[in-house]
Amino acid sequence: MEKPKECFKTSVGGQALMEGIMMRGPEKICVAVRKPDGGIDLTYEDVKHHKWEDIPLVRGAVSMIQNLVLGYRYLMHSADVSMGEEEVEEPSKLDKWLTEHTGPRFQSFLMALAAVTGGMLAIVLFMVLPTAIVGGVDKLIPLGYGKVILEGILKIAMFVLYLFLCTRMKEIRRVFEYHGAEHKTIACYEAGQELTVENIRQHSRFHPRCGTSFMILVLIVSILLFSILPWISTSLRVVLKLLLLPAVMGVSYELIKLAGRYDNLATRIISAPGLWLQRLTTFEPDDSMIEVAIEAVKPVLPHRPEDGLW
Repeated sequence: MEKPKECFKTSVGGQALMEGIMMRGPEKICVAVRKPDGGIDLTYEDVKHHKWEDIPLVRGAVSMIQNLVLGYRYLMHSADVSMGEEEVEEPSKLDKWLTEHTGPRFQSFLMALAAVTGGMLAIVLFMVLPTAIVGGVDKLIPLGYGKVILEGILKIAMFVLYLFLCTRMKEIRRVFEYHGAEHKTIACYEAGQELTVENIRQHSRFHPRCGTSFMILVLIVSILLFSILPWISTSLRVVLKLLLLPAVMGVSYELIKLAGRYDNLATRIISAPGLWLQRLTTFEPDDSMIEVAIEAVKPVLPHRPEDGLW
């Protein structure tokens, strides 16, 4: 049976969580998490709009940091809800002290710091480590311009291997199944169909407007941009890469918006690596996961689809 075609491209999107999904629309955010008793917990939040969202290139880097912070907060929330009160571990002495002696603002700051720190560790792993490895090899065996090629291969290989290993973990695989439910639900909405389990199941779990596509684009753009940087020393190259990282994220964000807004040969080429990589970050969901996705997306949909166009 032929799958329904896309009628429009929406800015509505989301993130898979522990036994749940976060959906974000033009004005609202909704987090839906499956509780141990089978019910669905719903949490709502207003979307805060900022001037930087209209500044090309700048919005990419800022958006990534914002998504890291929000994503970490929603992930912790989903873990608490999905485990239930009986399975929640006893708070540590540090957690008790922070609760008793600090306010919500400071605790939010610590949460943001933890999210950004996690993001920085990922940057070190996928951006800095390949450079350090190639720099070490070059001292033993002079590679010439081959350093740039080997660095790019290592960067992509490490990222793909990391995602593959994640799929071997039962809990992470379930998160990736919820990721598939999120994509299929958005695709159903973009096809103008009623959001039912039966309709959603027809759609593909692959979607061009996805965080996975953004991450692989960041790596590809960084490889192309950093290929023209002089390799005077490994340490200097690492510093230059970190300084240029906001520009890389900015360019990647604009490319993902372009690929999500238009459908032609160029945008299909841009989307291809991300769609391929989604074979590792999305899996077919069961009906209960699709039900969670429906509950998460309905409250954030604009009254008119054209109000939420990508």
